[in-house]
Amino acid sequence: MIGIIIIGDEILSGRREDKHLVKAIELLNERGLRLSWARYVGDEPEQITAELRAALAGGDVVFSFGGIGATPDDHTRACAAAAWGRPLVLHPEARELILARVKVMADKEGVPFLPDHPDTLRRLDMGRFPEGATIVPNPYNQIPGFSIERRVHFLPGFPVMAWPMMAWALDELHADLHGRARQVEHSVIVYAMAESVLTPMMVELEQRFPGVRVFSLPSVDHPVHGRHIELGVKGLAPAAEQAFAWMQTGLSQIGASVGPTMVR
Repeated sequence: MIGIIIIGDEILSGRREDKHLVKAIELLNERGLRLSWARYVGDEPEQITAELRAALAGGDVVFSFGGIGATPDDHTRACAAAAWGRPLVLHPEARELILARVKVMADKEGVPFLPDHPDTLRRLDMGRFPEGATIVPNPYNQIPGFSIERRVHFLPGFPVMAWPMMAWALDELHADLHGRARQVEHSVIVYAMAESVLTPMMVELEQRFPGVRVFSLPSVDHPVHGRHIELGVKGLAPAAEQAFAWMQTGLSQIGASVGPTMVR
């Protein structure tokens, strides 16, 4: 399974709108994968550590977004170290990448490059990862993220950085998973029928077709279909296709009035 953890008080307070969830689903779907779970956590070290400890103890691939900077409200690196039981150390490759970035910035500003300047040393804190972690390259500004056990990945909160970093991890570290969860959805519009009437058929469908899940999306004021239910199934083909054919037969037997079918 694949999960994401999104960290930051600004998300929970509403000061910033989370965009990672939708994009993570998109990146996974492009590779025939799906998101199994998502968690939102504020900037509370104990809560962050607990979530990361659970992620490290499980077997899921996990992407954590946010909190890996070097300001006082960035707790993720320290919490990851605590959750893994390792000290924070300056990763040698991260050190070189950060120093190279600082030099580029100094050259652009026409000022001397000072490796021992306090500002430079503070920037190097962004390269302090739990001992034994590996880096996740950042094509935007070269300041890397990191991975623990090549399975739990820590990315910045900035979408412009985080999304290509997630794509890199999926393609370089988890290419063997691609296509394993490629799902299809088949659905049909059912007019003027209560969900309670459809429920027995939905229960029986999931019993007959293990691994296929049924869904029911009611609407009372749709501009085209009016009051209706979008009734469907999702799962791996061809099982989902077989289940949908069985569902259509069941709808016909109970005299349901149906509209167009959809495939996603």
